[in-house]
Amino acid sequence: MRIEGSCQCGKTGYSVESETPIPFMYCFCSICRKTAGCAFGCNVMGRRETLRVRGKRFLRRYHPRIRNRGERARISGAERWFCGDCGTHLYVLDDAWPDGVWPNAGAIDTELPPAPSRVFIMLRYKPRWIDIPGRGPRFPEYPKLSIAEWHRRNAKASPASGSSKGREPGKSQTGSAAKRP
Repeated sequence: MRIEGSCQCGKTGYSVESETPIPFMYCFCSICRKTAGCAFGCNVMGRRETLRVRGKRFLRRYHPRIRNRGERARISGAERWFCGDCGTHLYVLDDAWPDGVWPNAGAIDTELPPAPSRVFIMLRYKPRWIDIPGRGPRFPEYPKLSIAEWHRRNAKASPASGSSKGREPGKSQTGSAAKRP
């Protein structure tokens, strides 16, 4: 499925092919919450070799800080890409998984297939004021279930989901299993 996304001000945007286009996994880590500016993050996965970006001069890259209690903060290898003018978080790249790109679902303009179920991850880091929307498996950290495997199991239940073949770059929506709030 071809996915298109853009920033709020319209100065930058992208297109990418995705074999796993259903936005089903909600992440409550502080990196996803704070870089997206919302209660949880939600990404889909695309094939990096198909990523086409317009308005590249407006893009800005950010490497999140990984903070674990009792340890010094360290810089994540994952790159979060934003519009430098309006601040919209567009997508994540991580060279640890060079085949993937993870578009932020909130910046996607294409109508995506509805998820037949949801998965809630990184609940250990969820603030108490956030209610978990709906039903579905809940995990304190990353689940072992990959994005591609979830699509193989669930895509038939969602209309217009497209193919779910392809290589899985990692366990997390961001492509970085080491990501922590």
